[in-house]
Amino acid sequence: MRRLTFAMNMSLDGYIAAPGDDLGWSVPSDELFQWWSDRVAATSLALYGRRLWETMSAHWPTADQQPGVTPAQVEYARRWRAMPKVVFSSTTRTVDWNARLVTGDAVAEITRLKVEDGGPMDIAGATLAAAAMRAGLIDEYAVVTHPVLVGGGTPFFTTLDGWVHLRLVEIRPFPDGMVLTRYETRR
Repeated sequence: MRRLTFAMNMSLDGYIAAPGDDLGWSVPSDELFQWWSDRVAATSLALYGRRLWETMSAHWPTADQQPGVTPAQVEYARRWRAMPKVVFSSTTRTVDWNARLVTGDAVAEITRLKVEDGGPMDIAGATLAAAAMRAGLIDEYAVVTHPVLVGGGTPFFTTLDGWVHLRLVEIRPFPDGMVLTRYETRR
């Protein structure tokens, strides 16, 4: 069975985006950027909600061709393009960059993907991850907490019907006060 991880940057007050979908607070240090790049390289399949897909696909397909690009950004762009992706959306009509589109029941499709043979999957996007959380499909949470309070926006966690017990598996500090915490779901 494939493992599903929800991995995102989060403000100290629990948001993955500030009001207006502002992500300006979540700029990673070089070390954290490398961690994200290595994570993409190790991901067999990435699951995206529409809004995050639109953000990522607007930048990373050609990011390695922009002026002033760093070697780390070139590496990330190449890894991102190569990584297989599934985009969940009822409004998007086409996707590219090694992606396929699912317009139907996201929970049913994620459940099906989890039982397939294959390596680890990451899920990204608040609405999509919330549906997977409520369905009990997430095996691991990788939270990179940034030392900023944004006061509102898109929360990392959704409202749940019951408790989900977790086990801490890693804590790792990064420069500028960012901290990675990884938790496995106890089943």
